[in-house]
Amino acid sequence: MSRIRVCFLGTPEFAATSLRALLADEHFEVVGVVTQPDRPSGRKLQLTPSPVKQLAMANQLRVVTPESLKGNPLIFAEIKKWGAEIAVVVAYGQILTEEFLQAFKLGAVNVHGSLLPLWRGAAPIQRSLEAGDRVTGVSLQKMVKRLDAGDVIAERTLEVSESMDAHELFQRLAILGADLLHVELMDYIRGNLAPKPQDESLVTYAKKIEKAESLINWNLPAEKIHNKVRAFAMGPGTHIQFQGKKLKILKTKVFRNESGQLPPSKLHEAKLNPGQILAVHYEGQVVPDRLIVQCNPGFLEILEVQPESRNRMSSQEFLKGHPLQPKDLL
Repeated sequence: MSRIRVCFLGTPEFAATSLRALLADEHFEVVGVVTQPDRPSGRKLQLTPSPVKQLAMANQLRVVTPESLKGNPLIFAEIKKWGAEIAVVVAYGQILTEEFLQAFKLGAVNVHGSLLPLWRGAAPIQRSLEAGDRVTGVSLQKMVKRLDAGDVIAERTLEVSESMDAHELFQRLAILGADLLHVELMDYIRGNLAPKPQDESLVTYAKKIEKAESLINWNLPAEKIHNKVRAFAMGPGTHIQFQGKKLKILKTKVFRNESGQLPPSKLHEAKLNPGQILAVHYEGQVVPDRLIVQCNPGFLEILEVQPESRNRMSSQEFLKGHPLQPKDLL
């Protein structure tokens, strides 16, 4: 079989991992790339090409960067000139029209960062972490007009540890997604793999993350707060207001008093309100350099923070400049 001509659509590093896999695969020829326009980035807000565009340019591929494919006949005509047989879409960031999806002889497929039908939508990896899922994965699906509702061609699963944050999960799922394109995509094209319909009764949606969600509420259970911290690690992050300024909470863990770190009686004696620092005593001594906060219920240990206009730091470094006391409100 001759090489399959591919039109690739994607934007972030997650998608660039899949593009690298296709470029290295002798079964495919990437004839052109569609990605989002350059966006302001960094403190100086300089226009910066997406990771996919940077990779495409480095490999001398044809690239178009429309604000939208909808209502853009000139760009659509340019893409059709490439003669692609299939469209591969990975975290592109735009809704595609039915006309576009039907423009390829072999249709369009999508690598999606969840085990469909769970977490359809804009932020599947983050919402899965926020929900505390212990198993997640990636799906290769046929694209249809409805959001992430196409038949599933194949999937890869991954166990999620309690300490895994969005940075690590994105990287690991990106590799699994690229493997789907390397193995199952060709099996699907050859007719050796039959896509399966999604079970509509199991559908959940991963709505776009809003900045307003990043403020931590100590009245939530410790585990829920911890899950939000690791889910939002790639943006928009999580924070509290401390002494009139924003304090970013970068890394946490649920404090479970493992190995008898504290006598159980001391936990009961604390009688704290949500947001207060735990009175940590052991054999009459304050346990140093531990920032543990009462939640509702449970305790959350803060491991890394970032004060306004400062670099990220450990809680130990933070406490040197902010000598907090037990029962202080964080």
